[in-house]
Amino acid sequence: MTNALYASSIPLFQQMLGGLKGVLAKAEAHAVAKNIDPNALLQARLYPDMFPLLKQVQVATDFAKGVAHRLAGVEVPKMEDAELTFADLQARIDKVLALMDGLDAAQFEGAATREIVTQAGTPKEKRFTGQSYLVNYGLPHFFFHTTTAYDILRHNGVEVGKRDYIGTY
Repeated sequence: MTNALYASSIPLFQQMLGGLKGVLAKAEAHAVAKNIDPNALLQARLYPDMFPLLKQVQVATDFAKGVAHRLAGVEVPKMEDAELTFADLQARIDKVLALMDGLDAAQFEGAATREIVTQAGTPKEKRFTGQSYLVNYGLPHFFFHTTTAYDILRHNGVEVGKRDYIGTY
């Protein structure tokens, strides 16, 4: 039997990151077809105090990677936020997907009750059980950033729809 937290996280992250890859590919093609500087899309925001597209993708991948590894009880791999192009973002997503492929359901045994501490020792420290970490913290943040990335591109004229966002399942 597959571990419930594994089944509720890894396949979902894989599906949605696959959708994000597709949306980014359409954005890059849109920029080429419309003769738009790709950086105009990569730096686009929905509102001045929000992250631009590039950072939305970085944060979404950080949540997928961080949640998956914390639930598996293993150290979260570090990644530099050095992406500057659509190709860089695609490579980042591929790297996170490969990292998740390296996790297996057995590592998630006991994850529902495992204590997860974020930003340990800081004033923003939060403590969760694995179950509440996934459902009440990790997934909402992941979906916020993937949705915002999609919305930035849709707002800027990239022809994407719900099927693109959801990806293949």
